[in-house]
Amino acid sequence: MTEITEVPSPFCGIGTDDLTIRVDGVSLKVLENGCAVNTPAFEQAITDTSPRVDGKEVALDIAIAKAAALLKDTKLPVIGGCATDVNGMRGLLALADRCGAVVDNMNFTGARNNFLALQDSGWMNTTLAEVKNRCDLLLVVGTDLEAFAPRFFEHYLWNKEAMFLDNTSHREVIYLGKTPSGEASTSPGGQKAQVLECATEDLPEVVAVLRALVKGQPILATSVCNVAVADLQAIADKFKAAKYSVVTWAAAALTYSQAELTVQTLSEMIKDVNNQNTRCSGLPLSGKEGDQTANQVCGWTTGYPARTRFSRGYPEYDPYLNDSGFLLANGEADALVWVQAFNVNAVPPATDLPVIVIARSGMTFTKQPDVFIPVGTPGIDHAGHAYRMDNVVAIRLKKLRDSGLPSTAEVLSAIEQALNKETTC
Repeated sequence: MTEITEVPSPFCGIGTDDLTIRVDGVSLKVLENGCAVNTPAFEQAITDTSPRVDGKEVALDIAIAKAAALLKDTKLPVIGGCATDVNGMRGLLALADRCGAVVDNMNFTGARNNFLALQDSGWMNTTLAEVKNRCDLLLVVGTDLEAFAPRFFEHYLWNKEAMFLDNTSHREVIYLGKTPSGEASTSPGGQKAQVLECATEDLPEVVAVLRALVKGQPILATSVCNVAVADLQAIADKFKAAKYSVVTWAAAALTYSQAELTVQTLSEMIKDVNNQNTRCSGLPLSGKEGDQTANQVCGWTTGYPARTRFSRGYPEYDPYLNDSGFLLANGEADALVWVQAFNVNAVPPATDLPVIVIARSGMTFTKQPDVFIPVGTPGIDHAGHAYRMDNVVAIRLKKLRDSGLPSTAEVLSAIEQALNKETTC
């Protein structure tokens, strides 16, 4: 039994690196600095140690051979999930290139709201370090930030020391849309966050009015979607008075049609604030289950985010046509490879196609996949790297225990090699 300190987490998205974990064989217990996201993820028990083919336990080499056989003659396999570390994503892309697959990260449909806005008009975003050291006003739009990352406020708002602020407890937090689920946004001095509540589907109108007020445009109405225009004007005035304001949102929480326009409105509003002798930046919330890692590795490998196909022998990006759900539903795909090394609850979508699952031990299925290979979790069963939400830091993940489980990269590489051998033969 040992205790390991300063453990970084690949689960929360914000790069917490101060956990203390007790390791007892293959069992883990979070002793210090856990949260509602990290603690259950680290303490998840190992229940599967052997691969399965058609529901029956087999040796790893047999499962690898079966997976290669299923992929050998496919025309358009889909590799979904993409929840792994840097090396795992490299192996995934190599396999996709080898078998002409479509690569689709499981969180991409939400992230698409960000990518479309970025592609069309660009944005001005910040980093977690800048938030920690400079932010004096935080506007949270359309999401419960505390539920997304329980320790965000502790790490990046109510930190005791900041390079450019004398007293971090004087920072101001405003929620627009959802009400926070707890008290983490309350300052150490007892100042609660201001909340302007509205329905998620009303955010386009509310945000549009807020941007107009920031630009000094007159608004004749007294309220918009039950939010007082006077309250929105107060936010606009606070933006102008702040030294370094930050606007944060979770693109996946904007669950309505053409939500990318809301992201674009927020991004343009941030630019408008910067034209008024102050500084303002955006902070998109993401980084969970390897979504930023998938897009980063796919980006530097192919030039595109992780919704890209290789069926023509070169990468082709399309945020709509390469949607794995669309391809499975309309019969274009002929096999599914599901990669999920972090979350046992993120199971593959239901399909009658051949299914290969390379996932964290403990995943259960209503219908057994053709091949299931349990793999180690990055940051627990093997070392690795994963990108946090602001995309500027690759967290160096530690190995905490010896589980005997292979890494995702090792399994995907073995399948690729088996495919190459079959082709040679």
